[in-house]
Amino acid sequence: MAATRELVDDESVEASPDVDPARQDTPVTGPEDNSDLQAAPDGDDEESEALKAEGDKDRSTARGRWRRAAKTACDGFANAVSRRRSWIRSAIRWIAVLAFVAVSAVAGYERWLLFQQREQEVAARQALDEAQKYAVTLTSTDPGAIDQNFADVLNGATGEFKDMYSRAGSRLRKLLIDNKVATHGSVVDSAVKSATKNKVEILLFVRQSVTNSASPDPHADLTAVTMTMEKVHGRWLASKVVLPGA
Repeated sequence: MAATRELVDDESVEASPDVDPARQDTPVTGPEDNSDLQAAPDGDDEESEALKAEGDKDRSTARGRWRRAAKTACDGFANAVSRRRSWIRSAIRWIAVLAFVAVSAVAGYERWLLFQQREQEVAARQALDEAQKYAVTLTSTDPGAIDQNFADVLNGATGEFKDMYSRAGSRLRKLLIDNKVATHGSVVDSAVKSATKNKVEILLFVRQSVTNSASPDPHADLTAVTMTMEKVHGRWLASKVVLPGA
């Protein structure tokens, strides 16, 4: 029985389909024989890690360049904005200065115009008053005070009119005395035609009554006289007297 069981066992082993003949010749390896297979993945991992580190370095370098470029652009923009603001502030200051100068100039010019206008108004008023007085002196004569009348006329005259009256004075004096002429003048109305601070032209309407030896009864005439008054050494004197038709 024992021999039969051993024979059966041997036959079952040989007939077993699960045993690969090729595997029967392959030696069984232990843990030490797999060391080379395990070392290969470690080398690949190191190379992969190196490549990853290099990629990270490149990306970090690129990010650094972008940051520097962005910072440079921001700084440039900020500087440009700062320069623009500085230019605008400077321009505003200059505009303010120019506006102040312009306003001051206009105000000064207006003050000058007002001063000139006031001077002309004062001159016109003063010259008009003196012209009215002088017109009465010029058109009034008294046979008993003829020399004083002539002296008063010459005292209120200047320039062209004074020279003319002085030349005609001797003949006029003789005529007035011989004919016993007496005159009296009064100003009916007057107005300033033009005026500067030293020269004023005035129009006067003068009524003059006249008597003489041939006509003892007075008769009156209304005459328009244009008189130019000039300021000489602070006095308003008649430099020109124009009668109608003269």
